[in-house]
Formats: sequence, C-alpha cells, structure tokens
Amino acid sequence: MKIVVLDSCPMDLGDLDWKPLENLGELKVFEKSNSDQILERLKNAEIVFTNKVHLDGNHFSKLPALRYIGVLATGFDIVDTAAAKDAGIAVTNIPAYGTQAVAQHAFALLLEITNRVGAYSELVVKGDWEKSGQWSLVNHPMMELAGKTMGIIGLGRIGRQTAAIAQAFGMKVLACDPYPIPALESESLTFVELETLLKRSDVIVLHCPLTAENYHLINHQTIAQMKDGVIIINNSRGALIEEHDLLRSLNSGKVRAVGLDVLGQEPPIEDNPLFHLEGSYFTPHNSWAAFESRARLMNQAVRNLQAFLNGSPINVVNR
Repeated sequence: MKIVVLDSCPMDLGDLDWKPLENLGELKVFEKSNSDQILERLKNAEIVFTNKVHLDGNHFSKLPALRYIGVLATGFDIVDTAAAKDAGIAVTNIPAYGTQAVAQHAFALLLEITNRVGAYSELVVKGDWEKSGQWSLVNHPMMELAGKTMGIIGLGRIGRQTAAIAQAFGMKVLACDPYPIPALESESLTFVELETLLKRSDVIVLHCPLTAENYHLINHQTIAQMKDGVIIINNSRGALIEEHDLLRSLNSGKVRAVGLDVLGQEPPIEDNPLFHLEGSYFTPHNSWAAFESRARLMNQAVRNLQAFLNGSPINVVNR
C-alpha cells in the first residue's frame, strides 16, 4: 500500500517520528508539493496526507487507486469533500490537537501588547537601562488584565481554554457563540449577543471558524461599536477581519492594539501597511505549532488511518 505525504512542512521540524506510518505501508514524505507535482507524486497511491495542498475532483478522476485522504489539520476546506465522496474516497481531519497551544498563543500576543516584554528586552540589551541610571525604567505603557473584560467570539474547545486562562488572570469573560452552553456560565463568564460583547469588552479574541456569515466580521461597523482603546486578538482565520478598516481604526486610536497570528493573505503581501503601525503585533500563523501539538497531530493522523484500515473509520468529514 502506497502512502504519500504531500507537505510535511511546517508540521515536521525534524523532531517527529514517521515510523508509525511507515509500519502501515510504503511511505513517501515530501516537504512541499506544488499543483504540477500532485498527480505524479500520487500515482498508484491509495493513501494521501495533505496539510495545505488542494485536492479536488480533477485529481480524483485521474487517481483511481486513491481511497483515503487524511487532512493534517482541523480545517478541511482544502479538499473537495463532495467530489471525494462521489469518488468513494474517505476524508478525515484532526480535531482538537492544538487547543492548549492556540489558547496559550492568544495570551502570548495579548501579554506582548500589555507588558511589552520584547520591547523591554531589546531596551535592556541595547544598554538603555544602563544609560538611564535608574533602578527601574518605564517608557512603554503597560496594562493590568485583572478586572478587565475579555470578549471571546467562538466558545468551542479553544475558546473555553482561553476563557479559563482569562479567568485565572482575574478577567471577566463575555462569550458569543451560536450554541451557548448555560452550564458554563458563572460569576466570571456570561454568554451574550455580539452587540453586547462588542460594547463591553476591553479585549476581543476571535476563536471562531471562518464561514460565509462571519467573513470580515470585524469591520468599520463592528469596530465602531467597540470601546475606545480596545485590543483585538486573532489567531483563528485572517479573513474574519477587514484589514483596511482595522488599519484606519489603529491610525485613529479607536483600536489600541492588535495581535495577529493570521492575515487575509498568507504569506502576506509585501510591505503590508499594518506592519508599520505602532500597536500591531504579529506571528506567522504558528499558534498551533508547539511540539506537543504537532506530536498529537501526528499520533491522531496514524490513529485515523489505522481506524480506516480496520473498517471502523473515525473523524470522517464526508460521510
């Protein structure tokens, strides 16, 4: 049985073990694959794993041996699942592997904004503290999170983990989700409508999937409803934010700061104007990439394939 991994990068940084997959068949791992290489690399393959390489009906019609696609991520929009189903190909995904890492990263972005650790570290290394002659040097404003209100849009697994961290910091949490869970409510967590969340939150964190309904959810109209000086964190999907509107709001001071792990275009366009604004903080879509998360992803990918081969498939997204 031929197993092909089309794009091991950035999942594998040389620290993951592929032997469990090798034990299931003849394994070929490619670091990257472009659209012109797909058909040749998948010739006679029965099993394929993909992270960001798109597969659709045009491929399936030319790959008669293919019977299983394992998406090495939670989102599976890179595969035409309906066409795969028509071709008799099972498609699986990997839910929940990065819950802790993504929630932690949301706070890494937030704490960089509130405590400016990176800027202060650079200041110390450059000798500014030494030259100041002061025992304590404060030239970047900092903010305490205790007593502030965090609005979380999307209270799934990651949203709930972020809420738990926020509560540990002494924050109040307002949650907006299409499927509220009353049992989760407490003195420090309340489900509210989006309008209420926008008006009352000091920090707004996006943890919702991208849908046709919430495309550019954060735009000039919704930003206008927010508190002056609000902080926005997005390590979900870039297209949840209309970046031109965000740019204007940062320039005006309506939005105090933004922490983004995702952008509307990835990799970004050259010289994105957001990059040059005070109050903008970025990471390159790597919230999910802690070693522990990537190891869970690998282990679940193997379990998904084993279950399929045993006739009891799990995490199938195109039944």
